[in-house]
Amino acid sequence: MTLLALGINHKTAPVEIREKVVFAPEKLSTALRELLSNQAVNEAAILSTCNRTELYCSVATGNSDPLIDWISRYHSLELNDVAPYTYSYSDQAAVQHILRVASGLDSLVLGEPQILGQIKDAYTWANDAGAIGQQLNRLFQHTFSVAKQIRTDTAIGSNPVSVAFAAVTLSKQIFTSLDQHTALLIGAGETIELVARHLSEQGIKKIIVANRTAERAQLLASQFNGEAITLAEMPDRLKEADIVISSTASQLPILGKGAVESALKQRKHRPIFMVDIAVPRDIEAEVGTLNDVYLYTVDDLHEVIEEGRKSREAAAEEAEEIIDNQVEHFMGWLRSLDSVDAIRSYRSQAELTRDACVKQAERQLAAGKDPEAVMKELARTLTNKLIHEPTVHMNRAAFEGRKDILDAAEELFNLKDND
Repeated sequence: MTLLALGINHKTAPVEIREKVVFAPEKLSTALRELLSNQAVNEAAILSTCNRTELYCSVATGNSDPLIDWISRYHSLELNDVAPYTYSYSDQAAVQHILRVASGLDSLVLGEPQILGQIKDAYTWANDAGAIGQQLNRLFQHTFSVAKQIRTDTAIGSNPVSVAFAAVTLSKQIFTSLDQHTALLIGAGETIELVARHLSEQGIKKIIVANRTAERAQLLASQFNGEAITLAEMPDRLKEADIVISSTASQLPILGKGAVESALKQRKHRPIFMVDIAVPRDIEAEVGTLNDVYLYTVDDLHEVIEEGRKSREAAAEEAEEIIDNQVEHFMGWLRSLDSVDAIRSYRSQAELTRDACVKQAERQLAAGKDPEAVMKELARTLTNKLIHEPTVHMNRAAFEGRKDILDAAEELFNLKDND
């Protein structure tokens, strides 16, 4: 059997192509069953995110063409619409690939942590669909273990490398835990959506989304069990916010010093952490002069991001070394599967020999023969029978000058240190 990884990602295909090969979660079970109906595919898992769609399979041969054909047909696409954007890896390269993906080394944002959770979901869906067997089960469990090791032993995920992640990371420096705090997010674009996702993952107590268009605010807030308000309502609700993060396309500031002063009085001067990601700025610069306000601009975040990027690049080199070692460890296990049948046969043969010798000894005891003599005869007979075949083959190898077989026998039977 061959392990095969086939995929399309943000490096090989534009979003117009990637969105055509996405697998919706509710359709994964059906897709996996259809994929397994191919006789060449024994096990399968599908990873599908906004940045990548990948198949991980245990297949009869290392030929990826049947998988490309299948993914094209499944999505009703022409083969030429898909094939030029795909990549495939087999065996050792496939193992290395999934370890790099799970560790965030192949992500759009180096070291981002979300991908590991997405791989765990892919494994769960495949396992529930009955598509996971011995090889993929071991591969995914090994992947989870290695990704955890890299997160623990390197700084790959400890520093922010995106504006949204940097903003949330800084908020945790002000408020150690977010589970008792409220965040007011101003705007409803892609950056604010990513901020909301990071805050939700960090356990924020409540999210309020303020936007010029109430419908857009509601659409975003509903994803995170939050509350939507209009910009006109914002001054009255500002007092509730421990964290304020703003990113709109407004050409003029939408949050002034007076509104923040009023909110601070109502909060009895409990601190407010503010991040203004917008250019032009959404929050008046004078707000930063107020006591109990921690105001950061996008330029402040870029300094944090650059430090994080350098730190993660150094950590990525450490992670690559860990992955190289762990790939070899997994491949060793994979190669050991080749010995299973031989070991099982050898053990079965030895057990048959043992049982025959034991039965002979039992007959001798039943006939009244001295037990001590029977035990010695049993040991001698069993030893001779067990070493007979290896001895015959070693003698033949010596006669034929097959030193390779004699060397293998010495290693196999651990004879090098024996007289």
